Amino acid sequence: MINCKFLKNKNIKELKNILFILLRESFNIRMQLLSNDFKKTHLINKIKKNIAKVKTFIWLKKYEKKNKKNKKN
Repeated sequence: MINCKFLKNKNIKELKNILFILLRESFNIRMQLLSNDFKKTHLINKIKKNIAKVKTFIWLKKYEKKNKKNKKN
């Protein structure tokens, strides 16, 4: 699982790169499931949760950036 402290220190670009890696990994696992080569099905839920965490932090970073702009105006 990805640590929240780890994600908190990343910027949006880095978070999007992490998200891309997780989505690619999720796709690879789904393809392996279709070919019946994958035995570690517990990893599917971990990856889904990590994707949700990363998306949440991306949203939070965008929201913080938007609020900073509104406070200046």
